[in-house]
Amino acid sequence: MPHINAAAALQICMLLSALPAQYFISQWYGTDSAQRIQITERLIIASWSSFTKSYLNLDAWADRLKLWLSKTRNWYYGEKKTKIGDNEAETHSYFAESTHVRSPKPEYIQFSVGQVIVHKRFGYSGVIVGWDVTANAPEEWLQHKYPPAQQDLKDTPHYRILINKANGFGKSTAYIPEEEITIIMGLEVHHPDMKAYFSGYDGSKYIMQPWLKKIYPHD
Repeated sequence: MPHINAAAALQICMLLSALPAQYFISQWYGTDSAQRIQITERLIIASWSSFTKSYLNLDAWADRLKLWLSKTRNWYYGEKKTKIGDNEAETHSYFAESTHVRSPKPEYIQFSVGQVIVHKRFGYSGVIVGWDVTANAPEEWLQHKYPPAQQDLKDTPHYRILINKANGFGKSTAYIPEEEITIIMGLEVHHPDMKAYFSGYDGSKYIMQPWLKKIYPHD
């Protein structure tokens, strides 16, 4: 099959378009002046009618305005929703609430989700429901919790705790560094959110719900 270059293809297109062009010219110039005037008038009337329907009609302008307002509203609320979603995602990533899968688990993370703990200084008990490799919290919270002499604690593992209601401690959760934790066995924790995180207790630790196990597969 012979190869057709761009120049040859252009010549073929011009030849093919010559026939309809010739027909149009013959039709136009083959009519008398009265017929040409009638054709011109029809074209002008049709164009003017289309123009008035599109640009001089109040209903058409009202439709355009509604469309513009709809697009603007969708853009505004879409942007707002995105910003709210970003802010919520940022908030829920603090205090070991991030759904980022903790795998592999660093060897220096001593404790696991589901273990029951006792706070070394305050004495309350609770259960671990999450951990971070280092403290993951707003800077203002960290500055308030750790004075200058304890700033190094920010770089140590932190654990999210559901506090045992039996302690009457007043708080329901805590976010504490590893050095303040002691593990205890045989103690059950009472907290309204226990069933959301755990399916049972085996005497040594709580059994994670499937969704939590996916985040902490090595605990």
